Amino acid sequence: MIRVLVAYASERGGTAEIADWVGDALRQAGADADVRPAGDVTDLDEYDAVVLGGALYEGRWHRDARRFARHHADELEHRPVWLFSSGPLDDTAREHVIDPVPGVAKIAGRLHARGHATFGGRLAPDAKGFLASRIAKRMSGDHRDRDQVAEWAAGIARELRKATV
Repeated sequence: MIRVLVAYASERGGTAEIADWVGDALRQAGADADVRPAGDVTDLDEYDAVVLGGALYEGRWHRDARRFARHHADELEHRPVWLFSSGPLDDTAREHVIDPVPGVAKIAGRLHARGHATFGGRLAPDAKGFLASRIAKRMSGDHRDRDQVAEWAAGIARELRKATV
């Protein structure tokens, strides 16, 4: 059975939940998926592939996702890697493919990532923090699409099955 790490970096829990959805879809497709916060991962020895996700804040990927990519770059070089971002606080991610922000595109290139997806984000109306609370006043809501996430993860599982045959 293919073992996949789904590592994520999340500030308010929305990206963590997307990572759980990715893990669920991979398991339904026959993979052994382990979903963990990126900051808690010390090595990748037990994994055949990695999905790394991070929340977007002000056009930048969450710090823990960037650190994970940098810290594990040598190990990731020898595994299939996919990346995802979450963040748009509107329905654009449902309506069309959104290219990765420049920093994530650079990481994807360095890691030879096989794919990237941007999913809608979530921000509660009562979000804490100066910037988050100001944004929440005009853009709060949940713009994530569980079916879109599951479809993307199922595609990863298909690619992994092809690679092992």
